[in-house]
Amino acid sequence: MQTEPPQTEATRKEPLHIEVDGRPVTDTSLNTPAFLNYGHFTAMQVSDCRVRGLALHLARLDSATRELFGAGLDGGHVCRLIRHALDGAGVRDASTRVYVHWPDGDEAATVMVTVRPPAAPSGEPQSLMSVPYQRPVPHIKHLGGFGQIHYGRAAVRAGFDAALLTGPGGVITEGDVTNIAFWDGTSVVWPDAPALTGITMALIEAGLPSVRRRVTLDGLDAYRSAFVTNSRGISPVRRIDSTEFAVDEELMRRVAEVYASAPWDEIPAAAP
Repeated sequence: MQTEPPQTEATRKEPLHIEVDGRPVTDTSLNTPAFLNYGHFTAMQVSDCRVRGLALHLARLDSATRELFGAGLDGGHVCRLIRHALDGAGVRDASTRVYVHWPDGDEAATVMVTVRPPAAPSGEPQSLMSVPYQRPVPHIKHLGGFGQIHYGRAAVRAGFDAALLTGPGGVITEGDVTNIAFWDGTSVVWPDAPALTGITMALIEAGLPSVRRRVTLDGLDAYRSAFVTNSRGISPVRRIDSTEFAVDEELMRRVAEVYASAPWDEIPAAAP
């Protein structure tokens, strides 16, 4: 779940505010993100300048920057840039993304913040088409998601809502832009496979009895229901390929309550 979802006519027309290192974009400041497809990002929903799991977002950005570029990324600096971009867009509620690049020769990372109108979670039951694809370096929310976009579009063309990524032997890893979980009647089961630990996933995993287990396409009958998570929220799964799942309303209520109970962390105001 590492890349932007496919762009639609509706999303192209949404107002978009972009700042690079705290400055409104210019043609030259967009050169790096436009032509350097090596970097990473995090996506969040902001409400009244607050974010669920802010510390997890900052830890993700710092860890990935260290792994990709050899030095960390200060969380306070990131918060100031996010708040500056929100203030620049004149909003307190937004879908916000933080992108990190480090061009050769630069002494510090370049941080780009984008601000769009808030994204409402669909909450609608999803149908998923399994595809034979695994992301490279899957524990990082990295750029360059051609495979995800390609298979996501193929799934939609085939009449599904999204793609489900799988490895050899039909091992389930994650959705194209989601994590997936299964319910065995006792615990929430997250696939024990190389994948990104999403922020919403981490918040739910901390609040509900959860296990990691190898899940395969030919073993789906062992599970009563399933759901997917990402920065936009939680949705039940009604079908994977030809396997139908009942929407467990009680489970979804519990999952939603756990997610709703996660505290909102305030993004500190930008320095004057």
